[in-house]
Amino acid sequence: MANRRPRHPLAQPRKTKKAPRPLPPGEQFFTPGATGLRKTVETRSAPLLVFLYQLPKIVLPIVLVAFFIGGFAFPDWRGGLCMLPVIAFTGWLAYLSWPSLRVGSRVLRLALLAFLLAVAVTRFGGF
Repeated sequence: MANRRPRHPLAQPRKTKKAPRPLPPGEQFFTPGATGLRKTVETRSAPLLVFLYQLPKIVLPIVLVAFFIGGFAFPDWRGGLCMLPVIAFTGWLAYLSWPSLRVGSRVLRLALLAFLLAVAVTRFGGF
C-alpha cells in the first residue's frame, strides 16, 4: 500500500457514499388513535415507505409508468399482470392516506382504483 502512485491531479475524485435523504418534516408518521388493521398496516408500511423515499425520485414513477403502459400495451393476460402492481401500489397509498383525505379526494381515489381494476379484468377476459 505504501507504493501506491499518487492520483493524477485531473483524475475524477472518488465517489463517496451519500448520506440518505432526510425524512420530510411532519408532525406524525402514524394515524393518531389507530387500532387493529390500520395500525398493523401503518407499522408494517413504515419501513417500505422510508425505503421508497430514499430511492432516487425518478425510479418509482418510471417503474409504475412502465407497468401501466404494459397493462395497456398487452391486450391479454400479460396486460392484466402488468396492472396488478399498479393497482396494489395505488390501493396501498389510498388506504394509508384515507384518514387525512376529504370526500372529493376519496371519491377520486376510488374512481381510479375502479378504472384500474376494470382494465385488469378486461385484460384477464372478464368483460
